[in-house]
Amino acid sequence: MPDSLDAANLKEVLAYYDRWLAFNQRYQRIPGVQAAVLFRPPPHHPGQAFAGDAVAFSAAYGQADVEQGVPLTVQHLFRIASHSKTFTATAVLQLAEQGRLRLDDKIAMHVTEIVGTPLGERTIRDLLSHAGGVTRDSDEGDFWQLRKAFPDRDQLLRVVGQPGSEVLQDNDRFKYSNIGFGLLGLVIEAVTGTPYNAFVQTAIVDKLGLTGLGPELDPNRASEYAAGYSSLAYADHRVPIDHIDTGALASATGFFGTARDVVSYWSAHLPGDDRLLTDASKRQMQHPLWKTAEDDWPQYGLGLMVSKVGERQLFGHSGGYPGHITLSLVDAGRRLAVAVLTNAIDGPARQLTEAAFKLVELAESKPREDGAGLARFTGRYANLWGVMDIVLLGGRLYVIDPTSPDPAADPTTVEADGDDLRITGGSGYGAYGEAYRVTFGPDGEVESLHGSIGLARPIDRFTLPDRVRVSSVQA
Repeated sequence: MPDSLDAANLKEVLAYYDRWLAFNQRYQRIPGVQAAVLFRPPPHHPGQAFAGDAVAFSAAYGQADVEQGVPLTVQHLFRIASHSKTFTATAVLQLAEQGRLRLDDKIAMHVTEIVGTPLGERTIRDLLSHAGGVTRDSDEGDFWQLRKAFPDRDQLLRVVGQPGSEVLQDNDRFKYSNIGFGLLGLVIEAVTGTPYNAFVQTAIVDKLGLTGLGPELDPNRASEYAAGYSSLAYADHRVPIDHIDTGALASATGFFGTARDVVSYWSAHLPGDDRLLTDASKRQMQHPLWKTAEDDWPQYGLGLMVSKVGERQLFGHSGGYPGHITLSLVDAGRRLAVAVLTNAIDGPARQLTEAAFKLVELAESKPREDGAGLARFTGRYANLWGVMDIVLLGGRLYVIDPTSPDPAADPTTVEADGDDLRITGGSGYGAYGEAYRVTFGPDGEVESLHGSIGLARPIDRFTLPDRVRVSSVQA
């Protein structure tokens, strides 16, 4: 059954999520972060069309090009890489609905060049679910480091025709394969008589009217792409990474997009929306088929990752492209989609995306309270030991550590006690039962907090001396 999501709770979550993302872009030294959240309640009456633009939040932080000092905007394009697999799966299911192929067709029925090879015996369903035992990227995968071009059609066919391209038997276990999804692109071309990029552009992107989304690097829009950057794991600074065409692997990893258009695309995968697929086909895609490791979660469906955040089952996909790491997730019950795109090869897209769902869960964990008059306490406060946020969620006040990978983990609850705050929950290592004495300025803004933490000030008023000595920190 669909779950209700209180609009007032969502508004509070998004107000804090904005500040939390901005903090983490700076704190984690990510060149740029682009994010969007979509909330689309179902129509009120049977047969009523869905509302148009349901994007509730769209923002960008940091820089699109560090060397040129170009600020990142919500219009900048990111390479969303393996999100492409969801578009490929959608296109395949569209063709299945039209009776132009069956999911249990063997690949060689459509890609005749591989008749008689082991991979020609794999089915479309096998490849959609990464159960075909296909080599991940072949032993020639240096295109992922830009040491060579991505394979073209002939090179892809040569790879899949080689002995050893079938690493495992079919349906032995989950084994992720970009080469397998490259083959699915060739299936789509064979069935439609249209190049893969052109078909998905028409059948999916144009049908949804999304101009910030496309199947492959577009040289005519070169100035719109956010630059990609290397990792800090192996160097003390990042270097830019060029964009490259993904050739015959576009169906596995070619797509670009903005966070806003990514979540708008996901809205067409919600129940009741028939713009791309029937609900029956969507259920096939979203049904978890294979565990991806030893643990029960995450799992994989047909071209979709299926995971859990807390007790909520979500679907979506990640994307890893040289210089860009991205993730989008959908809670179909709450009709909520979140996408976070980063322009660093070590960008923490999963952490930043899942945080939105965790904050929603925190806000919805108890019946909503009135919350009147509590907003005056909210803000980000700092002292020598670090930073804390006082946040209004679900009409209740929480103290949250914005440096934590999970902002909703073990939050401290506080309640108003006149003009002060009293700690009413949280770890016993904290100051349970004690108070923060709050000083307000003439403008009604908080000037300082004082309690067992010592003195803390709003972060924009907090400064440090050149050296910390006794009584040298700002009083």
